[in-house]
Amino acid sequence: MLPKVSDTSPEMEQVQIEILRSMPSWKRFQLINDLMVTGRKLAFAGLRRRFPNVGPEELRRRYATLTLGPELATKVY
Repeated sequence: MLPKVSDTSPEMEQVQIEILRSMPSWKRFQLINDLMVTGRKLAFAGLRRRFPNVGPEELRRRYATLTLGPELATKVY
């Protein structure tokens, strides 16, 4: 097991866990979806910054390589 690295105190982490446990399932799924969308936007922003002169299709290809790995991305594209 990896060591835990956090700037959150154990007491606050317990409060967070209680809040998550008290949420209805749909709200937890919505929260997960929002985090995934944010992560995707950040990944695309990073790709746009590193490759400012490529078009949308090339950005999608690079995102696929980033998320799927080069071998699977090559098969997909």
